[in-house]
Amino acid sequence: MVDTTHTIHVDVVSAEESIFSGEARFVALPGEAGELGIYPRHTPLITRVRPGSVRIEKADGGEEFVFVAGGILEVQPNRVTVLSDTAIRGKDLDEEKANESRRAAEEALRNAKSEIDVAKAQSELAVMAAQIAALRKYRQKK
Repeated sequence: MVDTTHTIHVDVVSAEESIFSGEARFVALPGEAGELGIYPRHTPLITRVRPGSVRIEKADGGEEFVFVAGGILEVQPNRVTVLSDTAIRGKDLDEEKANESRRAAEEALRNAKSEIDVAKAQSELAVMAAQIAALRKYRQKK
């Protein structure tokens, strides 16, 4: 049985599915103004999340990593919810595919015809760079 006085329920949800749902001792993720660390009974908070990895220290002592391409974080004293259009479990990240996407974004940036094209390509490039960094971080932990 999980001691819920020392844990917080965490949900990481993408547009397609629930990526993680469970009890955790601690959650770390890239907030809008820098790295955030969340323990049980945290002050309520809503903020944006930058592309990067969410590290979940599970109640059983294990760790789960989830890459998010940005999103929204809601913290309540007993619950953390991360909503992201794209969220990928660390074990499911594919470096080759991420590098291909990064090269495509770089090519789109070189061929951009308008400020909107440039902004879109820069955003995609930032997401791919964060995904690759998250993958490398995940692999180092293993």
